[in-house]
Amino acid sequence: MSEHSVELPSGEKTTFEVDESIPFAVAVLIAPSQDTVILARQYRYAIDSWIYDLPGGAGNPGEDPEDAARRECREETGLIPDILEHPHTIYPNPGRSAWALHLYFANTVDFGEANTCDPSEQVVPFKTSLGNLDRLIQAGEIVDPGLLVARLFAGLQGLLPPLGLSSTR
Repeated sequence: MSEHSVELPSGEKTTFEVDESIPFAVAVLIAPSQDTVILARQYRYAIDSWIYDLPGGAGNPGEDPEDAARRECREETGLIPDILEHPHTIYPNPGRSAWALHLYFANTVDFGEANTCDPSEQVVPFKTSLGNLDRLIQAGEIVDPGLLVARLFAGLQGLLPPLGLSSTR
């Protein structure tokens, strides 16, 4: 965290602490068919819970976000996205963090081997139906903002059926 002294539009002066620890982050929604998605299931210490999220992570300085998405996806799942669509970029915590989260969508992947370099990352690929993902979202069981926004934009942009309209298998 770095501290910034700023002058607000009102003229008042204050300080903000901003997380600038990484240049950006990436996450990939993998959907090898219109009714199947591959997510990541991983333990998140900050909330002491196993959650569903997307394969992804921090980009390196000077690294292209699309290259980082391919790297992170392979490291965490062993899957290598072929063509990546970029439906949206979000700022998950704009009140405290300066880094962007570049969301990607892939419907074709090659198979490699997972190679997580960080022992604190406990990642398990999770293949499920799109209908089940939508049920998890509607039940409030998906807490990762990147996954929620990626699912929303994949539906809005026609990459997947809109949320709630997928098959119920």
